[in-house]
Amino acid sequence: MIPRTARTVLGLATVTVLASACSLSGGSSGGDAQQTPTVTLVTHDSFVAPQDVLDAFQRQSGIKLKILKSGDAGELTNKLVLTKANPIGDVAFGVDNTFASRALGEGVFQAYTSPEADRGPQRYSVDPQHRLSAVDVGDVCVNIDPAYFASKHLPEPKTYDDLADPKYKDLTVAESPATASPGLAFLLGTVAKYGEQGWHDYWAKLKANGVKVDSGWEEAYTKDFSGSSGKGPRPIVVSYASSPAAEIGDDGKPRTKALLDTCFRQIEYAGVLTNSKQVPQAQKVVDFLLSQQFQSTVAANMYVYPAREGVDLPAGWAAAAPLPQDPATLPADQIQAGREKWIGEWRSLMGA
Repeated sequence: MIPRTARTVLGLATVTVLASACSLSGGSSGGDAQQTPTVTLVTHDSFVAPQDVLDAFQRQSGIKLKILKSGDAGELTNKLVLTKANPIGDVAFGVDNTFASRALGEGVFQAYTSPEADRGPQRYSVDPQHRLSAVDVGDVCVNIDPAYFASKHLPEPKTYDDLADPKYKDLTVAESPATASPGLAFLLGTVAKYGEQGWHDYWAKLKANGVKVDSGWEEAYTKDFSGSSGKGPRPIVVSYASSPAAEIGDDGKPRTKALLDTCFRQIEYAGVLTNSKQVPQAQKVVDFLLSQQFQSTVAANMYVYPAREGVDLPAGWAAAAPLPQDPATLPADQIQAGREKWIGEWRSLMGA
């Protein structure tokens, strides 16, 4: 799950699929376009997939796939909620676990159990009705620039508490939880760590220690963080567990490091939209997103971990970007009950 994200800025191309394909009735690619159903996949701005994989899906299914990009996870969720009576698509991908409870509570998705779900995605289920299926995992973690700390003879920070230590004053940049999904995940991580009241004190310490808050990931990571190509002034940034995989140097070693004690689990889901007029075809798109064929592309193209078991990761990921084994989490109902309240309290605390 990089936003919304790292994935767009790491030089990955946007993909829209509108090639011709066989109809479900078995007609040729030159047949009547009326016989070839067009299914609209509503997704976040960072959706990327190889053209040949998408073309293969069209050939195999006879479905013409239209990609409609709709902002980050929060913006995507809002659009789906506002248009649920007359949906802007048939299937959606990119609602993450920080917003899943809202989408489900609003009745955005309809029940569907994919035959591919028992290959791993069921581990991340958030709904007994199976209205959402997990597609990928992209934990939000603090990242650091080790070269900076070596040059300053400073020990590397390792924990949330370290970020509030005066020796790291003015070194951290984070994203606003009101405008960026990694910022929200980081806030939720501090709620999980310090509790309903303790997180206020923690953020007060971060503020006093000079934390800089940017509106989005791109600004924070590429402009303010010293460990990326942007070469900014701050060596600590809120990003992703997988970010170091995009920072591997000529020597084969990552230039950055994720602090695994600061990770919050972020999972992205797909589901068939309520009131879709092409339910069987939309279900096939969900099956495709969970398939070995698509899952084998998500790490290299979107810098997230596949939800499916038994999918090989790109070379170097095991060392540079291991999937955190014990990330922080919060129950979906607790996120739903507290999300807007916590964001409001954070705004008041930070003067944002």
